[in-house]
Amino acid sequence: QVQLVESGGGLVQAGGSLRLSCAASGAISRINVMAWYRQAPGKQREVVARVSNGGSANYADSVKGRFTISRDGVKNTVYLQMTSLKPEDTAVYYCRAESRQIYWGQGTQVTVSS
Repeated sequence: QVQLVESGGGLVQAGGSLRLSCAASGAISRINVMAWYRQAPGKQREVVARVSNGGSANYADSVKGRFTISRDGVKNTVYLQMTSLKPEDTAVYYCRAESRQIYWGQGTQVTVSS
């Protein structure tokens, strides 16, 4: 089992920045990929960014150049640095861990005001 706890969401004005954190515990040695997803009201959950154990990252086109995903192996934490935020980035952001199973965090709300 893997437990994921997100933090760092909040309310920010357009153009601002936020950093989300996701602390992993439990069977973390089996995690291959960590990712951030988001779900806006009335929309499907979508992938925002993914990072592998080797550090290879990829991003949704909508966030490329604005968001950066990173992993801290010592702290067992994955981060999502979000800059130049737009109102359309407003969503609940979820951390996801991929091993033999998929694990989700509880989500953290990000609201970007115009």
